[in-house]
Amino acid sequence: MLYLHHILQKPKMSHAYTDALATQAVYADLSDVGLIAFQGDDTTTFLQGQLTNDARQLAQQQAQFSGFCSPKGRLLGSFLLWGQADSTYLQLPAELQPSLQKRLSMYILRAKVKARDAREELVRIGVAGHRAAELVKVIAGCLPDADMKTAEAGSNLVIRFSAERYQIIAPATDKEYLLAQLSQQHAVLVDEAYWQWLEIHAGVPTITLATQEQFVPQMVNFDLTNSVNFQKGCYTGQEIVARTQYLGKLKRRMYLVHSDVAMAAGDEVYSPDMEGQAMGMVVNAQPALDGGWDALVVMQISSVATQPLHLKSLDGALLSLQDLPYAL
Repeated sequence: MLYLHHILQKPKMSHAYTDALATQAVYADLSDVGLIAFQGDDTTTFLQGQLTNDARQLAQQQAQFSGFCSPKGRLLGSFLLWGQADSTYLQLPAELQPSLQKRLSMYILRAKVKARDAREELVRIGVAGHRAAELVKVIAGCLPDADMKTAEAGSNLVIRFSAERYQIIAPATDKEYLLAQLSQQHAVLVDEAYWQWLEIHAGVPTITLATQEQFVPQMVNFDLTNSVNFQKGCYTGQEIVARTQYLGKLKRRMYLVHSDVAMAAGDEVYSPDMEGQAMGMVVNAQPALDGGWDALVVMQISSVATQPLHLKSLDGALLSLQDLPYAL
């Protein structure tokens, strides 16, 4: 996958984790990330009417990224979705789970659907690196053959994000066994923040409390990452999202940037041409392996190519543009 190749080829990057990515694999326990399960005969129909992506595709051994919008078309949350057994799972930041689970449940009404907190049910482990596919196949017993596809072996399910990045999902009772197996195979344990850094370089945004209702889906490149479907029909906020796609002119896009100073979701970005007004906002940020910080930032398209970009104020730290794994 291009984004992982890009990470491994970045100059000046010297770190044990980088070596593990290039020659072995890294793994992260993602079990503390939020997880909502929906179950019932009307689950697909219900999610189809709420989320930006086509929930019907989940039945075809496919995982997907998706979003949940306000009636004004602004993202309240972003998710990783997959189907397993008789449930559909929505993975999201733990800080957003209580409010979004409650809000989505309000729309169920008489539908045959129930939502539950599923964090204690499943262990979720991210695996990335040169040997990731090999280790996942041996440990989980299966391997998807294409990006954003799923494969199952017994009670294990695997999602492939790229040829060198996967997520293993299994019963929570298997957690210690799976983690021990990865360690025995010389994979290097990393924390959740490191996994989020990989997602930043993949150009995958995560909506958090700091950025709720700040962006329409296209601003965070949902239309470029197959996270919004424009043929699926109505869902909450769909009219605004469709109008932006077909009738409006998108003025902001999400870019990958680097800074020598710390960045955080919700931080504003400035450029001289905006007369003191913020021209962008940090979506996600994590420390970079070679020092400094990397971030996904939604910014004014007209300013990005011609103006110096500054964090928090016109006198703030300079930001440098980096390459995303897909064309804008």
